[in-house]
Formats: sequence, C-alpha cells, structure tokens
Amino acid sequence: MTGTAIGIGVGPGDPDLMTLKGARILARASVIAYPAPEDGESLARRIAAPHLPEAATEIAIRMPLSADRFPVEAVYDRAAEEIGTYLDAGQDVAILCEGDPFFYGSFMYLFARLAERWPVDVVPGVSSLTACAAVSRKALAAQNDILTILPAPLPDDVLRARLETSDSAAIIKVGRHLPRIMAILADLGLSDRAEYVERATMEDERHVALTDVDATPAPYFSMVLVHRRGAAWA
Repeated sequence: MTGTAIGIGVGPGDPDLMTLKGARILARASVIAYPAPEDGESLARRIAAPHLPEAATEIAIRMPLSADRFPVEAVYDRAAEEIGTYLDAGQDVAILCEGDPFFYGSFMYLFARLAERWPVDVVPGVSSLTACAAVSRKALAAQNDILTILPAPLPDDVLRARLETSDSAAIIKVGRHLPRIMAILADLGLSDRAEYVERATMEDERHVALTDVDATPAPYFSMVLVHRRGAAWA
C-alpha cells in the first residue's frame, strides 16, 4: 500500500492563519517537504514551524526563485522522485506551499507529476489575495463585479486593456514592476482608487494608498488592489 502526498497551503505568512486541517495533518506527519531557495531559509517552513513535529524527516526542495528561471522542470522532476520513494514505502508526505496550493502555488508543479503515480490530497490555504484584501480593509468585489487577477510581468498593453474593462483588479507579483503599474494606473485615472500591500500578515506588513508609494521596485511579496468605484460597497 502506497502513501499519500498531501499538499498543504500554509497561508500568507501568519502561522495562525494555517487551517485547522493543515495544522492537524502536519502535527502527525512523519515526512515533510517544502520549497526553499538555493541558499537560505524556506519561507513555507518558517510559516509552518509552530505546527511541525520535532521528529519528522524533512525534504528541502531547493530551487532558483528568480522569475526568469522558475519553474525549473528538473527540480520538480527530482523532487517528485524523492518524495515518491517515501510514498512507495507506504509513508504519507506533507508538502508545504505558501498561500494556497492551486492559486499560483508551487505545489501545482509537483501535483502534476505525483498524481500520475500516487494518491494526492490537497488542503487549501488562505491566499495572498484574500490576505491583502483583509489588510487593506477593502472588499475585493461585490454583487455582479468581475474580479480580474493580473500578474504584473504581463506586457503594458495587456495590463492596460484588462484594467480598462475590470470592475476590480488584483495585480500580483508586483516586485520590480511597481513603477510600470503605477504609471499605467495613473494614465487610466485609477491611482486614487488603488491600495498597495506588501508582506500581508507578516511582522513587517505594510499597507498604504498607492498614491503614497514611491515609484521604486517593491518586495516580491507585494500586491496592488484597485476597484473602479473606489470601494466595492460604493
């Protein structure tokens, strides 16, 4: 009998925002895998640390995190094979993922490989999207609003076209693209209806109106929320 791989969303940063189900599974896990940079600490592991058992075997999936080198297919191929050795031995493997596994989560790439050969379960987590909305104290959408999720690396013309027709938008993966995003929103007359959030729910969380932000590159964990009416309830 094979083990089961369990992808667990650990949430946006605050360990208290892990789901009860995710924490319960981790507390009894004997094998735990998580993404990690090529050097240094894994953020997913740091978020989940209060819920981890002391005796678990840990698998750090080391990978480059720069946008032009991610995802790296060979990294996930090797990780799936290593995790598979434990599954073949009948052991369950809990796999941590920042935010939610299926909302731009790294776990999806492992899921695509593991699900072909082994049982896989998925435990959803609080996403960065909903965390940033909570921090901003602004609803994402209401009634018949259409919410659009826009990755900041998209070309300017695509971002502009989407924003022109969106009731509400969340611009994710902002990072070095913040100056571009600010310029586009200014041209569309939406700057004063946008909020900027970085590192939502973490100790160094920051939330300000977009008009109060310097047009310089932002941290990787940052997001811009904009609503055409200014507020969903308006």
